[in-house]
Amino acid sequence: MVIKEKESVATGFISAVNGSLIEIKGLENRVRLDDLLKISNYNFLCSVIQIYSDRIIAQCFENTESIRLKERVITLHQPLSMELAPGLLTNVFDGIQRPLDITFEYFQEGRLNKGLEFPSLSRTKKWHFVPTRKIKEFVASGDEIGIVQETTFLEHKIMVPPGESGILSHLIEEGDYTITDEIYTLHSNNEVKSYCMLQKWPITKRKPFSEKVQPHEPLITGIRIIDLLFPVAKGGTFAVPGGFGTGKTIIQQNLAKYCDADLIVFIGCGEPGNEIANALKQFKETIDPNSGHSLLERIVLIVNTSNMPVSARESSLFSGITIAEYYRDMGYNVAVIADSISRWAESLREISGLLEEMPAEEGYPAYLPSKLSSFYERAGIFTTFGRDSNGKRRTGSITIIGSISPPAGDFSEPVTSATKRVVQGIWALDPKLAYLKHYPAISWINSYSNYPESLAEWWEKVDNNWLDIKLSWVECRKQVNEILAKENELKYITQLLGEKNLAEDQKLEIFAANLIRNAFFVQNAFNEVDTFTSSRKMLSLIKVILLLYNKTKSLIKQGSIISDRNCEKVLNEVMRISHYVPNEDFKPIELLKNNINNESISLVYK
Repeated sequence: MVIKEKESVATGFISAVNGSLIEIKGLENRVRLDDLLKISNYNFLCSVIQIYSDRIIAQCFENTESIRLKERVITLHQPLSMELAPGLLTNVFDGIQRPLDITFEYFQEGRLNKGLEFPSLSRTKKWHFVPTRKIKEFVASGDEIGIVQETTFLEHKIMVPPGESGILSHLIEEGDYTITDEIYTLHSNNEVKSYCMLQKWPITKRKPFSEKVQPHEPLITGIRIIDLLFPVAKGGTFAVPGGFGTGKTIIQQNLAKYCDADLIVFIGCGEPGNEIANALKQFKETIDPNSGHSLLERIVLIVNTSNMPVSARESSLFSGITIAEYYRDMGYNVAVIADSISRWAESLREISGLLEEMPAEEGYPAYLPSKLSSFYERAGIFTTFGRDSNGKRRTGSITIIGSISPPAGDFSEPVTSATKRVVQGIWALDPKLAYLKHYPAISWINSYSNYPESLAEWWEKVDNNWLDIKLSWVECRKQVNEILAKENELKYITQLLGEKNLAEDQKLEIFAANLIRNAFFVQNAFNEVDTFTSSRKMLSLIKVILLLYNKTKSLIKQGSIISDRNCEKVLNEVMRISHYVPNEDFKPIELLKNNINNESISLVYK
């Protein structure tokens, strides 16, 4: 990351070093909070976090073991900012946007050397720019000037920077240019300013927008239990708490691969290096069904592994959300996937301890909830200030899904508790289900979502309208929850009496719950067919299961008795359809539905 020094720089000197924190004197009246500093001899970057009358405290984004007292420090008069331009997609950055692929090519040791000064985005690569405006047009903040085809399927909108406006006095012709070449000039207040494709924006400042809209459309994940029972809306916030080995990483990676967002910002915050390397390998090898190219073409990776500096880990969440806001302003739906919030909170705890602040519960700082809130509140559906080439305002969204790793799976610990207060739903992972190889190990008892009411209208439009299965998505959710609740109530009775001694209607509840769990909830993340289920197939499957349940229930009321042999046959048939029949093939589902209606398939003795 290259930061240019200004001509008249203020200088100070290091008076103390405490872990990743540095005490500096001589700059007390020359800096603001969050300003960047540079230790000249090492090219180390620091960020101001406290200002006193006789000293300032800064957190360093490098290992401070080699730093000596009295070293010269200069102020850069700007906060930590992201470089925003074509070239972000497919790239891998650390928490302060240093390009890790260039670092690896340059050093070959497979590690991050100190004091790196590589530009975040290439200054030599040329992009084909197509202007969409004309000279003498008035343009304002966020308005589209032209487009660049960044990847196979994504058009990168070149926009007027926030807070800028004026008459287009010059606009370059269509052609190939670097991100630092002059593209256009604006005439405003008797002043002419020139602009390139490159913009910068501070990570702690929210990008402006015109209006925030209520979420109304689901983010389709392809995970059946999520899309039916615990849906997340585009522009929503969700958390995935779970202990070690419960499948958080696989869920996060599958969401990045298959959710229907336009692009993904994947933040690996404090995760082991082998997990991040595995995720990167999978993203590169997975083919995006929408474009036919590598999935990496719609992903930006912000990576801070567990052995990287703590301060850079702390900034990584806000670096990722800043990039997401940039693409949101282009009118895209962005999913921000953070893995994991717990390790980010640990970096806050470590820095707070070095500052000798009064600790709150379990040593975390008292401002942990407000820090979490400042991250999650940047999600939502937004109408932007900017307009496209036709003069229409754009609408984009940011959905945030963060995983949490509570010690020993204790959901009452501070990070999980604070997160539950700011998000609109959680997918709680159950270690017992994970032990049984039940993927996803999402507990249908402890999980919840606040979005179903706002998404019901969207699902009504998707419903395939089978006349003989008059169940909407809302009614399907209600019946499934009732069946699972009844099974939970019968659990202790079953343990005392045994399933064979239950009444026939109770046996049906047990079987229906078992069918839903094993044939509908369970998915194979490594099976090409089963790893992702389309919304139409998901809805059709659950309707067939509930059709079977409701018809059997009415037959039992007439005196019929459930057949164990028929139950096993039906379970195998539904599992075969859900796990092996492709999303586009509805013939087996239609056949099963017709057989149930014609009573060719039944759970009772004939």
